[in-house]
Amino acid sequence: MWHTCDSPGRVRHALFIWVFLSGFWIPPAQLHPQCLDFKPPFRPPEALTFCVLYKDFGCCDSAKDQELMSKFYRIMDNFDHNGYENCASYVQNIICQECSPLAAHLYDAEDASTPVRSLPGLCGDYCSEFWLKCRSTIPLLTEDIHIAKVEQDQGHFCNYVGLEDADYCFPNLLNNEQLTRNLGHVSRNSEGCLQLCLEEVANGLRNPLAMVHANDGTHRFFVAEQVGLVWVYLPDRSKLEKPFLNITQAVLTSPWEGDERGFLGIAFHPKYKYNRKLYVYYSIQVGLDERIRISEFRASASDMNTVDHGSERIILEIDEPASNHNGGQLLFAVDGYLYIFTGDGGMAGDPFGKYGNAQNKSALLGKVLRVDVNNNDRGPLYRIPPDNPFMHDQGARPEVYAYGVRNMWRCSVDRGDPLTKEGKGRIFCGDVGQNKFEEVDIIEKGRNYGWRAKEGFSCYDKNLCANSSLNDVLPIYAYPHKMGKSVTGGYVYRGCEYPNLNGMYIFGDFMSGRMMALQENRQTRQWDYHEICMGKGQTCLFPGLINNYHQYIISFGEDEAGELYFMSTSFPTATSPSGVVYKVVDPSRRAPPRQCNYNPLPVRTKSNLIPFQPKEILIEAELSPKHPKLVRAREPAQALPRAVAPSAVSSTDWLQELMNMLGVQDAKGDTSPAQTQQKKDKHDSVAPPQNGDLRLAADAEVQPDRGRVEIYIGGEWGMVCDDLWDERSAGVACRQLGYSRALKASKQAEFGQDGSLRVLLDDVQCQGTERTLLDCQHAGIGIHNCAHYESAGVICGNA
Repeated sequence: MWHTCDSPGRVRHALFIWVFLSGFWIPPAQLHPQCLDFKPPFRPPEALTFCVLYKDFGCCDSAKDQELMSKFYRIMDNFDHNGYENCASYVQNIICQECSPLAAHLYDAEDASTPVRSLPGLCGDYCSEFWLKCRSTIPLLTEDIHIAKVEQDQGHFCNYVGLEDADYCFPNLLNNEQLTRNLGHVSRNSEGCLQLCLEEVANGLRNPLAMVHANDGTHRFFVAEQVGLVWVYLPDRSKLEKPFLNITQAVLTSPWEGDERGFLGIAFHPKYKYNRKLYVYYSIQVGLDERIRISEFRASASDMNTVDHGSERIILEIDEPASNHNGGQLLFAVDGYLYIFTGDGGMAGDPFGKYGNAQNKSALLGKVLRVDVNNNDRGPLYRIPPDNPFMHDQGARPEVYAYGVRNMWRCSVDRGDPLTKEGKGRIFCGDVGQNKFEEVDIIEKGRNYGWRAKEGFSCYDKNLCANSSLNDVLPIYAYPHKMGKSVTGGYVYRGCEYPNLNGMYIFGDFMSGRMMALQENRQTRQWDYHEICMGKGQTCLFPGLINNYHQYIISFGEDEAGELYFMSTSFPTATSPSGVVYKVVDPSRRAPPRQCNYNPLPVRTKSNLIPFQPKEILIEAELSPKHPKLVRAREPAQALPRAVAPSAVSSTDWLQELMNMLGVQDAKGDTSPAQTQQKKDKHDSVAPPQNGDLRLAADAEVQPDRGRVEIYIGGEWGMVCDDLWDERSAGVACRQLGYSRALKASKQAEFGQDGSLRVLLDDVQCQGTERTLLDCQHAGIGIHNCAHYESAGVICGNA
């Protein structure tokens, strides 16, 4: 409807663009708390004695406060009693704005690439009073040569040190309750969603499903891939070229999207620093049977970054009747025992036996198992802890600690409140539901978690649900499938860097990509739900932060200091290198400087190091209203250094850019490049196709941003096979079509098939930087071993 060519249509279209664009210039309801070091403000650990206006929350600790007080006395020593009486309060106020939680606004320093002012932004009336009474203090407050040129003229001076928006200058800023009332709290958007940010810490991983640390003082973290590789990352985020563990030959997995088999869990022994033991959980195939295996390994005595692969000892193997619901979590709780979380065996509704595996205490599936692997160098590989709840139950396996579990995916141990230790030792789990509800549980000894009688709070098997002996534990939270269809359990945040998050259980959903948090109400002992979203506008406008992530949230992790991370991917298959590890960041408040310092023990490396290169980008970040411009990050990400905010484009350029994103005409009737490219892709293109040109086609309703990929080579249109087709190749195709990225690399003729076309390209493998698909590796034009039901497709986008 935006493509009308009549003159009134152009007027309506221009009006729409103006209304749409003007929305970007509306001042935000809340300011962007930021200090002059481009970090969030904090609560001073010790009371400030000079800049007392910011004693509760701001950007100065006691050392900085004393430094500013010394500067104040150096300036005021130049004045007699009368001058001191007239100017002391002005000088103190101006100096102390470095401590304001909104210092970045006052000093025009939201953008790390722009120079910081030497004086804060002063409101007109206040500036005039200051100039009339205390003009002689200006050369002592600043050596800025530009201010020196205007300080003799009141109008020029106040215009120079003023801010374009009167709400943002001192002292008006202090009196604006709308702008300051929520300072220090996690910011919420208009829907009440908690706005957090992210920091990219690792990328290029194939379904990263576990991030753990060895608790050995080195602050390394280890990331496991589903294919059976575990990688070592050093505190500077460089990656060791040689994997820590490689059991890819033994691990059973496949490139199928959503395959639940593979390397599923890893845990380091609490005394790893001394015994070098770790435990892994993975799928194997023995003949025609599939099993899960829990094994013990030792790290090499000669290389602390490599496992001795000959040291494997199989602790436990359990037959898997189906290929799904394999569980996969391993962890050591505060009691020092190893906890193993198994799935119910697969298929739908736990159909095994009269009551299913989960309710059958004589089966190891659908359970939380607890075993003692301490001091196992001689004798049995594991023992049964003497207080296991079913130790003396003849109808139960003694390893069982809790039961009634469907498929708990990701569990964690609460470290407890850093000061009171409240909550320490609680085990939180996300249990994946059947077809209606997902749930979060706290695991307790001997308890029944309800499956298959119940799913969440709801009855699933009505006969079992009505059984008075069920005595099941209800989840602390459950959500319906309209919110998400596969819970990914997380962690209770107990890190040092972001005090506002302390006590929040942060988790996600694999299918919907939703991030969520639960917080215990101390009065009611109920868990309050909070939605988590990525910060918009200025919220994440800090160097190094981003506000978007790949949809499929696979797992969460903690580093040795207790900071929180999660892993997600854009293409959920064990062979796609699209997995990224993100650190969760609260942009509203941080810990005081120097409070969270730690000194990692040195790591002796024998492998080459691969420096970390971030690839993710900050999207739709806006500067404050005094900079009315839209900053959009562009591909490739490497074009901009992450430590510097990207420069804004001119208003004309970004108007065109927005029109390009919308794919609409401007007032002159011109079309955006994306729209022009889409027109070229139609069968009735005006310009003749060239070798390598692409078009998108579909048997159902035609949408310009998705379809099967058809390529023009040698005078004919043909199809592309999906053998080896992945998101990098799809990304090349989408950029060739005028979009910024691929949202999905589709396979198996998702958009239908055209049997009249020849197969022109097969085995396409792109690095992602090629100009066209023809520039990528392929089997050769017209050479293939596929059929039309294997046609490749894409879903493209600009966000």
